[in-house]
Parts: sequence; C-alpha cells; structure tokens
Amino acid sequence: MNQISPLAYVHPEAKLGDNNIIGPFCYIDKNTVIGDNNVFQNSVTINYGARIGNGNEIFPGASISTKPQDLKFRGEETTCEVGDNNSIRECVTISRGTASKGTTIVGSNNLLMENVHIAHDCVVGSGCIIGNSTKFGGEVTVDDHAIISAEVLCHQFCHIGGFVMIQGGCRFSQDIPPYIIAGKEPTRYCGINIVGLRRRGFNNELINNIHDAYRLLYSKGVLKEGIDEIRKHLPESDEIDYIINFVENSKRGIIR
Repeated sequence: MNQISPLAYVHPEAKLGDNNIIGPFCYIDKNTVIGDNNVFQNSVTINYGARIGNGNEIFPGASISTKPQDLKFRGEETTCEVGDNNSIRECVTISRGTASKGTTIVGSNNLLMENVHIAHDCVVGSGCIIGNSTKFGGEVTVDDHAIISAEVLCHQFCHIGGFVMIQGGCRFSQDIPPYIIAGKEPTRYCGINIVGLRRRGFNNELINNIHDAYRLLYSKGVLKEGIDEIRKHLPESDEIDYIINFVENSKRGIIR
C-alpha cells in the first residue's frame, strides 16, 4: 500500500506500484509510471513522461523528466527513464528526451548529488557517482562506475568512459576514455585510476596492462599508431578491447 501525504498531488492517470512513500508537496504528473518501494521526500516533482523503477530515494526539490532546455523541442512524446536503487539528492534536474533519441536514461545504483543537471537524451550507466553541481549537456553518455566530482561541466555529445575519476571543477568538450584519472586545466590525462580499479577487483596484471595501453596510446602523435602498438604488444582482453573501441569510435576526440 502506498503512503501518500494529503498535501501531495498525484494525477489520477499516474501509474504507481506498491509501497511507495510520497511526501508533502510532491507533484506527480500524468503519463508517469512509478515502480515499487520508492521514497519521494517533500517537494519532489515527477513530470510528464517519467518512468521510474524500484527502490529509489528522491530528495526535496528534485525534478525528474523536466521539459528539455532545447529550442528544437516541439512537445513530441518523449520519456525519462530512471532505474532502480538510485539516490537522487536535493534539486537534481533530469530532462526528458527530444526527437533526437526520444529518451533520457539513468541506470541503477547511482548517487546523483545535489544540484546535478542531466540534460535531454543523456545516457548515464549504473554504479556512478556524480558530484554536487555537475552539469551535463545534451546527449552525453556516461558508462558504468564513473566517478565525476563536483562542479564539472561536460559539453554536449561527450562520452565518459567507465571506471574513470574526474577531478572537481573540470570542464571539457572531448571524450574521456575509460579507467583513467582526468584533471588539471585544461582537462587532460593524469594516469590511470589505480585506487578505483583495485576497489572494483581488478588484479595487478590487468591494471598493468591498462597502464601500458595508455602509455602506448599516448606515446604516439597519431592515436591510430598508438592503437596499432597496443594490438601488437598487449594480450587481448575485454578491458583492452574496451579502450581500443572507445578511442576508435570517439566522435569528439579524446583528452590528451
């Protein structure tokens, strides 16, 4: 049975699962689907097009599935999908999609700290930590287990690889490949994320191979030559393939 405050508004066409807690001054619009065991603290806004999974906790002032801040948006039917077991802190805003992709996606088991903005058509994986006041432009992709510190500004269309650590206050308009630390001004490669990889169970041999991959990649003026060196000198693995594919498919170029 859901616990809905008498001071909350839930549109009669909203679809709610079971055992949700909806605090005072929450607003849940029509064309929304909410799963089970969610906690919406006071003053949470769930806008048109939201699709929210199970076990999420959403804090005061957060607004999910907001109208995109994109002048090309013409009111088309789009959605914002949020997975399970996320902690979405105060004043986070997540826009719904546009005609470009149709949906904005946030995976599961993420921590979005206060005042984060995730723009239209972004895709955020699972197990990510995104720090206070970090802002993503439209159509940004963030792979699983990325850690992005506070007040980071990410240009639209960028791709952030998995298992990265991005220093607070960074701003960038190129892709950040997986397994690395990115920081300084301008934002650049600062080594691999050794501590993060060990915490995630990567063994020393694999960590060394990842380190060697970036040493070879960045040792060449042309990235294709660096990739050829990686293929020549390092054993194949899912992790090395991930690095190679990420770099080869980068549309904005990677940080150096």
